[in-house]
Amino acid sequence: MAPESLLARLEPYQQQHVLAFWDSLDADAQAKLAAEVESLDLELIASLFKGEVDQPDFAEEARRATEPPAMRLADRRGEGTSKLGLSPDEARVKGAEALAAGKMGILLVAGGQGSRLGFEHPKGMYKIGPVSDATLFEIHLKKALGLAQKYGKSVPFYLMTSPVTHEETIEFLKANDNFGMPADEVFVFCQGTMPAVDDKTGKLLLSEPGELFKSPDGHGGCVAALERSGAIAHMRERGVEHLFYFQVDNPIVPMCDPELIGYHLLAESELTSIAVAKQTPEEKLGNFVMLGDRLHVIEYSDFPLDVAEQKNDDGSLRFWAGSIAIHVFGVAFLERMLSFKDALPFHIAHKKVPHLNAEGNQVDPSEPNALKFERFIFDLLPQAAKPIVVEYTEEECFAPLKNAPGAAKDTPEYVQQFMVNQHKEWLEAAGAKVADGVAVEIDPTWAVDADDVAKKVAAGTEITEPTLLK
Repeated sequence: MAPESLLARLEPYQQQHVLAFWDSLDADAQAKLAAEVESLDLELIASLFKGEVDQPDFAEEARRATEPPAMRLADRRGEGTSKLGLSPDEARVKGAEALAAGKMGILLVAGGQGSRLGFEHPKGMYKIGPVSDATLFEIHLKKALGLAQKYGKSVPFYLMTSPVTHEETIEFLKANDNFGMPADEVFVFCQGTMPAVDDKTGKLLLSEPGELFKSPDGHGGCVAALERSGAIAHMRERGVEHLFYFQVDNPIVPMCDPELIGYHLLAESELTSIAVAKQTPEEKLGNFVMLGDRLHVIEYSDFPLDVAEQKNDDGSLRFWAGSIAIHVFGVAFLERMLSFKDALPFHIAHKKVPHLNAEGNQVDPSEPNALKFERFIFDLLPQAAKPIVVEYTEEECFAPLKNAPGAAKDTPEYVQQFMVNQHKEWLEAAGAKVADGVAVEIDPTWAVDADDVAKKVAAGTEITEPTLLK
């Protein structure tokens, strides 16, 4: 018989079915389920299901939005006068100084599996190097190592996993000695979770007789997880004042680009974001917009098409700034946000969730049957002082690995071509000649950016066969 204390918690919310299989569980499984039940915020879950938790009317907000404060490509290339009054040359110097002073850290979100790629492991373990076969984790960690070598100061690496990827990620990094990163410079921590509920009844779903179905609570959960894990304390000890944030599936990310960091510092921004220019109104990117004096991201699914289609006098899209989940945060800002960590709004997703029915049989739904709740990191934007966005081209910053071969884009082949193109561009800018159709790849510990390549490659160097520079 289930303990009365657990039944007393569940009954006011009609969730006592969670204990239906209690008597079939061994002592360890009972203890685990009891801990799960004790940790639930049942009032919040009930309120989310009933729609009592405030959810912004994004469509209405989009209609009063204005464009964000931005460094556009023309500003960065010196082709115009920046409305923000920022100098690219000054920014690069300022950013390099911050790196040389050890003030930068890296926050990598790596909680997803490669299921859509047919890869049932942490996506960071997927091999993507076009010549080297390097995994995403290897590329990212070696970039951090390359930065440390270039600027003479370590760049601590904070890596957020999820419950389904945590142990395998730790084992993989250990087996590979963190790809050269010192153990005390790699801080791995796990994000929190939220239970899913039946979309019609609001009842919690069980994945096993003694286990609730839970999914990661979204990237917005990283603020609470940073504190809970001790990562914030680690940053304080190391003197890390700013974090470069990105997602694991993007191997061409311009990690800790000094120009980006410099804009962040010169603007005295608490949160700076990279944006790419949307090519069409329907493009599936979140939209950076200003609502009053606050910067927001409104998801493409919540952005009315008639607003997305608005154009400037020159025919360009008025709402051009697409979010690609690359940010620079002030650590002091994140610490201040700890008091808001439970106030970030939840976003509700309608998904297919396998679960046990009342008889204990597995149900594998063919249609969405459940509601999942998650928080997004971009919901911190409105809290940030002096936020700005900086425009980059996709070619220099964004090639996410999402789809299996055969899709139109974001496949392994698509991403590898972006990597080859980027490295070929760096080499040719340095005066090298790369034959057409030849794959080239640059190990980040050999050169972390185009400036490094220019110092290492002699003009006139010819590359006529697949080459890994390391």
